[in-house]
Amino acid sequence: MPDSVPAPAGSTTPVTSSSTRRFTAEDEALLRESLRRCAPSAFEAAVQFRKTGNHEHVPSILMGIIERFVEPDLRPKLREGDDDLRLVEDLGIDSLTMMEIVILAEGVLQMSINNEELRNLRNIGDIKAFIDAKIRGVPTAAPARFTPVDELSAVLPVQPPFLFLNEASVGPDGAKGKYRITGQEFFLQGHFKGNPVMPASIMIEAIGQLAMLYLIQAMPVEAGQIVTPGSIYFTGCEGIRAHRICRPGDTLSLSIKPKRSKCPLATFEGSIRVGQEKAVMVEELTLTFGLMPKPESA
Repeated sequence: MPDSVPAPAGSTTPVTSSSTRRFTAEDEALLRESLRRCAPSAFEAAVQFRKTGNHEHVPSILMGIIERFVEPDLRPKLREGDDDLRLVEDLGIDSLTMMEIVILAEGVLQMSINNEELRNLRNIGDIKAFIDAKIRGVPTAAPARFTPVDELSAVLPVQPPFLFLNEASVGPDGAKGKYRITGQEFFLQGHFKGNPVMPASIMIEAIGQLAMLYLIQAMPVEAGQIVTPGSIYFTGCEGIRAHRICRPGDTLSLSIKPKRSKCPLATFEGSIRVGQEKAVMVEELTLTFGLMPKPESA
């Protein structure tokens, strides 16, 4: 008999702490067998979780399980601890592999996960937040709105070759995006000769474009109104720090969070990282915008 009863799919009932039942030597042997191809740290964390019910051990369990199914050459990237790592694009996890991960996690964590709940999990951070909510018995956060590169041009007034986002996810609390420096960007021909370096001003522009997307897709405004895409312009920027030189081959992970807004101004904080390294930090970036009536079909 399991130590606890799995919560029904979509339930907000917390998973019963395994500390309410004695964790036996037989339980430990079964757990060791389940995680035999995972890192020892995952097994150790799983034992502690099953003994105490302490949620702090769950991330180590999840990372160990995911690493088990990731190709060996990609595992160092996973160990860097970047929550923005994408399951498909960065780690090569297809739908069948994802199901294997879920089945193993269900057994180890003694919970039930509905397949439909997995559709919007795109990166490591999504998985951690989803499992944490399931274990605590709280509603899972609304999924971020994902916009791939082929749709960004239709949403944003900024167009290639001056569009510096390859993809973006927008939620109520902010937005995240990716941009890979290819080396073919027109401005790298002269910045610098024989030493292509991404200009810091262009990286700030990329942060501004992500903030622009948030304004269009998620900014709370008056009922019956929406932000006019063609009305958004740069107003000011404060507290800029450049920490890292970025070159062709680097993938920029962008993030913005709204700080305050009142039409016609919205102020954001933003950052760019390459892996776990800081590249650019912006304390305040302000955009001006206008509103228009929401189309009836929208």
